[in-house]
Amino acid sequence: MAEFREQLINTQRIEFSRTEKNRKYEGFSEMEDLPFALMSHAGGLHGFPEKYQEIVRKQFQIVYLDEFLRNKDKYSPKIQTMLLWWHLPVVDRELLDSLPNLKVIGSSGAGVDHLDLQLISSYGIKVANTSHVGDDATADMAMTLMLTSAKQIIQAHHIACSPETKHFDLNWESENITEATLGIIGMGSIGYSIALRAKAFRMRIIYHNRNRRCLEDETAVSAKYYSKIDDLLQQADFVMLAVKLNQDTHKLIGKRELELMKPTATIVNISRGILSEMFQVTRHGN
Repeated sequence: MAEFREQLINTQRIEFSRTEKNRKYEGFSEMEDLPFALMSHAGGLHGFPEKYQEIVRKQFQIVYLDEFLRNKDKYSPKIQTMLLWWHLPVVDRELLDSLPNLKVIGSSGAGVDHLDLQLISSYGIKVANTSHVGDDATADMAMTLMLTSAKQIIQAHHIACSPETKHFDLNWESENITEATLGIIGMGSIGYSIALRAKAFRMRIIYHNRNRRCLEDETAVSAKYYSKIDDLLQQADFVMLAVKLNQDTHKLIGKRELELMKPTATIVNISRGILSEMFQVTRHGN
């Protein structure tokens, strides 16, 4: 009986050992089957965060740019995907020529203006982005910026923290956004998310968009459509830029547009900086 028990235990050990080996080999095989993805680098200011690497490694075998450049012959034919973080690595003709089997470029963020889409398309490569992922966060920040400006939060903070402050001016004035007129230029998913938040402040919402929203959407936020930006600029107490950067929106707001606005109006740009020339206008004191 004792001998039988010992044989049974040994048999179980052997089977367990075989199972563990199979699991290791299966895991190795699964890893080998994953497609190769080129990325810029890990960690640091603009590198891919360490906390996300485990998630990505479940889908791809990551090759970082420095390793790729040292072993081009090895990795060039293997890489099928490029994953961009903070617009890196820079996608140019030289890099594309070195990746003959590249099929798709995935870019973090909604914007793709850092990519030469025409060049990439000429190689038969597709581009994917993460549109709508940051809609709520961007809308939250838009409201934060508008409130910060209206209530002069930055100025008040400096006064409160300054060792030179002896007293606070009781006549300190700020603006209310409640029941003020908000003009949204670009009523896409982010612009509409801003309108939903602005409604809670009982703001009067007017908007301009390439395509007018449906009546149901307008009614939900009590928004009025303006077909001409100039008309919107003259009416708004706060102007919110929430459009994509393209040839039509490049330098959308300049000196002429600023002069159409109320002297007390505030403009908040949550899009690309070059949508507006207001910084150049301000710099030259015009």
